[in-house]
Amino acid sequence: MDASHLSDINLQTAVITVSTSRTADEDISGAAIKELSEAADIPVTFYRVVPDEIGAIRRALQEALLVATCVIINGGTGITHDDCTIEAVAPLFEKTLDGFGELFRIFSLEDVGTRVLLSRAAAGIIDQRAVFCIPGSTPAVRLAMVKLILPEMRHIVTHANK
Repeated sequence: MDASHLSDINLQTAVITVSTSRTADEDISGAAIKELSEAADIPVTFYRVVPDEIGAIRRALQEALLVATCVIINGGTGITHDDCTIEAVAPLFEKTLDGFGELFRIFSLEDVGTRVLLSRAAAGIIDQRAVFCIPGSTPAVRLAMVKLILPEMRHIVTHANK
């Protein structure tokens, strides 16, 4: 890749877990995001578990945007009556990264088959920061982080800041 596509910027990750049933002590998926981010030398500067409520998700997101270049929200992306992460976040996107959700579903097809139709994984840019909304299952988190988010985070944030 042409070096002009990557800036020497300090990346920081924020992790928001959306769940009405998990606490921080039980948040295996959030822990996986933190572990993978830190293993890639990207510090985690914000972490919070919030309920499946639009207001709570937006409040945590606004706090996270103040201290991180990349916000990863896990959970609440399905289609049950209380899943509202996409409804909370998508209206705030200034730009959408449609390819993220498309690729996430393609990669997930092998693991979960046609159940991938239920995934509303999405990503976009808010205030020059990358925001990813991914399912809360640990395998989905690992797939998103390893195959998509970590390999492209610097590229995405570089372009978001041009």
